[in-house]
Amino acid sequence: MRHGNKVNNLGRKSAHRKAMLSNMACSLIEHKRINTTVAKAKALRGFVEPLLTKSKTDSTHSRRTVFGYLQNKDVVSELFREIAPKIAERNGGYTRIIRTGYRLGDNAEMCMIELVDFNELYTNDKAKKTTRRSRRSGGKKENDGVTDAAVETTEMVETTEIAEESDSASDAVAEEVTAEATEEESSEDNTASEESTEEKKDEE
Repeated sequence: MRHGNKVNNLGRKSAHRKAMLSNMACSLIEHKRINTTVAKAKALRGFVEPLLTKSKTDSTHSRRTVFGYLQNKDVVSELFREIAPKIAERNGGYTRIIRTGYRLGDNAEMCMIELVDFNELYTNDKAKKTTRRSRRSGGKKENDGVTDAAVETTEMVETTEIAEESDSASDAVAEEVTAEATEEESSEDNTASEESTEEKKDEE
């Protein structure tokens, strides 16, 4: 009888069970999510969540305590450096178990256990939508988007008209300049021809 025995031994001796849970906890901290059976995931949740709570207080004592369970310096440093600041405001419930079906070989129920704060799909930190409001005080809210589009189109039409007017004005100025230049050239040619005729008359 298992009266009062709440620990799931997972069909292993105590040393084997502790080593397996330690390795699974290291993999979960390193990769942020792992795939395993539901029974192992539930046992892992009871093993790793106290360590995550311990990592909130970054001290030598807490680091040595966590290292006693994990036996991996790199994982301990990652836990205190990257994971602890993200879970600082969460009071427990650091992991999530998502059932994924049954294994083909022995029909064991499989799942994915992950850290809650490292799943970007389920987090509530969504980018706020920037809405453009019209300057009119009255009117219905449903027509705000239509009025904004109308304002944008009128602004675009005005800018195109101004650009066309400036282009036409520049063309007119260029035509006037070219006309003046041709007139000056023709007058210079006339004066040169008159001077040449006068010189010929003088020679005669």
